[in-house]
Amino acid sequence: MADPAQRRMTPDEFFAWQLHQDERYELVDGVPVLRHRMMTGSSAQHDRATVNILASLHTQLRGSGCRPTTAAIAIRTGSRGLRRPDVMVEGAELVRDTYEAREPRLVVEVASPSTSAVDRTRKLEEYKRHPTLRCILLVETVLPQVLLYRRNGEDWAIETFDSLEAIIDLPEIGARLTLSDIYDGLTFEPRWDPTAPPMEG
Repeated sequence: MADPAQRRMTPDEFFAWQLHQDERYELVDGVPVLRHRMMTGSSAQHDRATVNILASLHTQLRGSGCRPTTAAIAIRTGSRGLRRPDVMVEGAELVRDTYEAREPRLVVEVASPSTSAVDRTRKLEEYKRHPTLRCILLVETVLPQVLLYRRNGEDWAIETFDSLEAIIDLPEIGARLTLSDIYDGLTFEPRWDPTAPPMEG
């Protein structure tokens, strides 16, 4: 396969090129980048959390005019940028044979150890620039923790949720997510407690 990085693409050129590829790519500064998200040791966690979020949002948003989408649908992050969030909520009417969201309201990135740094930095800043986006969720998989970035005028406020009893209210899309639903079926390594007495050996 010819190297797609030989020249920079526009989003329209990228979508035409992507149709002939076997794997999904994102467009970063005009260059297609392979979207590797499933890493050994974390793929089951990542997949389960993603499915849980999709299932919850699908049930709540059915008939509302908003709908959840998978990574098959891209979000435009610039004149030469497209990302594929793990989950997105689209507010525009469904149009057949389209490959990108027109009025995204929410994006969700479910982190894996190899992608967490990028999700928290570059992708986060790209998402914040989208004019219709109202909420960004960063979901950890090595521990039960969710970061919510909510648009507040020209700024973004951040909230942290780290209890399985926590409820994330999302009035911007008319839904809510509970951490118990997001992490249903996931397992975590025990957390180290610095106040616990040392083990005798």
